[in-house]
Amino acid sequence: MHDLGAGFGYLMKGQRWVARHGKWFGFGLLPGLVTLVLYAGALVALFYGADDLTAWATPFADDWSSPWLGLFRGFLTALLFALGLFLAVITFTAVTLLVGQPFYESLSEAVDRAEGGEVPESGLPFWRELLISARDSLRILVRVTLYGVLLFALGFIPVIGQTVIPVLGFCVSGFFLTEELTAVALQRRGIELKERLALLRGRRMLALGFGVPLTLAFLVPLAAVFLMPGAVAGATLMARELADVPEGGEPYETGGEGAPRAGAPLTLDK
Repeated sequence: MHDLGAGFGYLMKGQRWVARHGKWFGFGLLPGLVTLVLYAGALVALFYGADDLTAWATPFADDWSSPWLGLFRGFLTALLFALGLFLAVITFTAVTLLVGQPFYESLSEAVDRAEGGEVPESGLPFWRELLISARDSLRILVRVTLYGVLLFALGFIPVIGQTVIPVLGFCVSGFFLTEELTAVALQRRGIELKERLALLRGRRMLALGFGVPLTLAFLVPLAAVFLMPGAVAGATLMARELADVPEGGEPYETGGEGAPRAGAPLTLDK
């Protein structure tokens, strides 16, 4: 339970950090605004087209009598839109981080610099960092999609599907949202996706304490745009703790030219 509170504490510290550094807050808003416009259009299209999509997918129910036809398709439409929101919450961060790669890298470095100590650098060209981020985001998206389909199917179970499953959905969203945000700082430290996931699984409650409240906040219109700069700042503060002493017991080495972490340079060959 201590880690749960600590994760939420990092989220609040990040918001306070950008509030004290207004320039970085404004700087970090730009990628979120661009992504928001794209996602708003997609969700509006889903909202207006969900009924037609549900009717197309369930032709066997065309002859059902009222009110069963309306209840059945209404339930499926609600689940479809909920699935769309679930995927939007997860992929919003990934897409925003890709769009705003240079913005958030600079913000994360500023947090590291302000907190003292060495400011890690990947030593890689910008285009390779962008490709690595895209590759890792795609891997996370595949995982999230699999979880989303499974939870969507489990949502049909009476009672459990309307109580336990939504809670699990928010936990899954929060965990992977935390991974996406801490990746900005951890990737600069040469910690690859597999190791990042291992770090977060080892501190699962810390990740949930940070990610679940943020996931819930992201459901509020426009909240994601305004919270993203602070979320990146808070995730950087968390990453400093996570990368301090990994599972092997030795701190990660950072800042090496072309080899950000001892013995494991960041590459695209996996």
